[in-house]
Amino acid sequence: MFSKLKLNQLYFKDTSFVNLMTKRIFNVLLVANPYDAFMLEDDGRIDEKIFNEYMNLSLRYPPRFTQVSTEEAAWKQLENTTFDLVICMPGSDNSDTFEIARSIKEQYPHIPLVVLTPFSHGITARMEHEDLSIFEYVFCWLGNTDLLVSIIKLIEDKMNLEHDIKEVGVQMILLVEDSIRFYSSVLPNLYKFVLKQSQEFATEALNAHQRTLRMRGRPKIVLARTYEEAMDLYNKYQNNVLGVITDARYPRGGVVDPMAGIKLLAEVRSRDPFIPLILQSAEVNNKVYASRYGASFVDKNSKKMNIDLREIVSDDFGFGDFIFRNPDTLEEVARVHNLKELQNVIFAIPKESLLYHISRNHVSRWLYSRAMFPPAEFLKQITWDSLQDIDAHRRIIFEAIVKYRKMKNQGVVAVFQRDRFDRYSNFARIGEGSLGGKGRGLAFIDNMVKRHAEFDEFENATVVIPKTVVLCTDIFDEFMDTNSLYQVALSDADDDTILKAFLRAKLPDCLVEDFFAFFDVVKSPIAIRSSSLLEDSHYQPFAGIYSTYMIPYLDDKYEMLRMLSDAIKGVYASVFFRDSKAYMQATSNVIDQEKMAVILQQVSVRNMVTVFILPFREWRVRSIIIR
Repeated sequence: MFSKLKLNQLYFKDTSFVNLMTKRIFNVLLVANPYDAFMLEDDGRIDEKIFNEYMNLSLRYPPRFTQVSTEEAAWKQLENTTFDLVICMPGSDNSDTFEIARSIKEQYPHIPLVVLTPFSHGITARMEHEDLSIFEYVFCWLGNTDLLVSIIKLIEDKMNLEHDIKEVGVQMILLVEDSIRFYSSVLPNLYKFVLKQSQEFATEALNAHQRTLRMRGRPKIVLARTYEEAMDLYNKYQNNVLGVITDARYPRGGVVDPMAGIKLLAEVRSRDPFIPLILQSAEVNNKVYASRYGASFVDKNSKKMNIDLREIVSDDFGFGDFIFRNPDTLEEVARVHNLKELQNVIFAIPKESLLYHISRNHVSRWLYSRAMFPPAEFLKQITWDSLQDIDAHRRIIFEAIVKYRKMKNQGVVAVFQRDRFDRYSNFARIGEGSLGGKGRGLAFIDNMVKRHAEFDEFENATVVIPKTVVLCTDIFDEFMDTNSLYQVALSDADDDTILKAFLRAKLPDCLVEDFFAFFDVVKSPIAIRSSSLLEDSHYQPFAGIYSTYMIPYLDDKYEMLRMLSDAIKGVYASVFFRDSKAYMQATSNVIDQEKMAVILQQVSVRNMVTVFILPFREWRVRSIIIR
């Protein structure tokens, strides 16, 4: 079914995370009497608390809260500020919070409204006679600021759900619960867990910017409060449901049905034999029904209910490490933390264990939960029933990971990580400074190659730039400062004197292990190329001004390290050679403002077409004199 040719033709399109979660809540209007607002804010620090919660979870754009207690103040704020959410706190007194809310809904029907209340006896009695249909949700304030984050994220998830699922296949966790007190307690714990997990899977990203964007691909949490609402959501998004968490007793057909959750489990299980299901109930007898439909059971009466739920969600919904188990004993056979580790062990997993997991879609679910949508979608379609060949499954999983990692690495300036840099890594940076002119040009070409899928259509040939690592300009700054080289570098000394001074200097110790990791992957001669801030300028080109070196690949890694270190120092020294200073002066540039990045680049290897950008004027390759 899946021949080697078809696997070679497999192409994954990159996920555009920037297009996800585009609808955000930036401004929140809090309608409450002064005392209730002060109680909620806990001495007036609500913005600070929300900001800290967002920062702890690596979330961006924390919302700003504005508090009003009268209708006049509400209208004044609404006229001057665009609000994305209104939170109403009804008091036990005769305050007009609900009247204000109704007026806001009439004038601004697009703004979602939420009720947040401590549910005292007086408030509960009053709410029984209020029309709550204008509100999206009603929440019980339990004094936990996490609830505010959950409210905001629940509304944002609802606003972005349809678009994000259609855009890239974002997954959905369906929570079915009608108890206000209960979902007000569960949602903060569930959201905190999912957001923490999204921080973990974001480490698969290649740089800080990608990590932030990848968090937008986390599973969305959707709350349903009736059987009909739950089935509507499931019918619409059943191909993207990561798992279902349901209560047993809630409205069905307009009346409370003690078996509503059981009927939901039966219906969902009849359509999908492997989707994770969780039944949570205060009635322990319902555990029998959970077993009948292959669902996990959580006792609502347990003091560690939230811990139990979090552990089951982690194990069943594909979060955390992927644990291969023995199907008979369920003992751990192997554990993988990331995609690279899965790629490395896939051929060593026992057949029985691999069959157990692939027949239940565990691999694709794990990839979905980590926002790796292209390989997850592909592997979800390769079912055991359609292939029934365990070795073919191994090859398909391996090839899918390889294709995905190649695609993800291409066109991205990754942060160099020794434990993750391998043959599928393409372009990485060491340091936080600039890549320099030539480095930026190479990164641009790498990105352009990625954009054109037709480059993958050549049989037995790959079009790429050579494997590249850039030492950014901050490494140059550190080298110059720690070795006190500016005095000799900016003097009138001849080139040999400057070069000798630089060769005697010491590179940062942290680079040694990075260089060894680079040698282990490249296994070929290396070009050491200059990439200064001024190189590749449009009107003042510096090509040919600075030095380029090449070193051979040796089995003796320490000798290779010495040669590479001297080459890097030689490139740094060339910034201050007489020709460089003269050209600087001729082009009206200031020499002490020039900074140098260094490109370490694999020299062309067999069976690979390389795009090697190197102006002919630069081929002034200096030889290193080993003294």
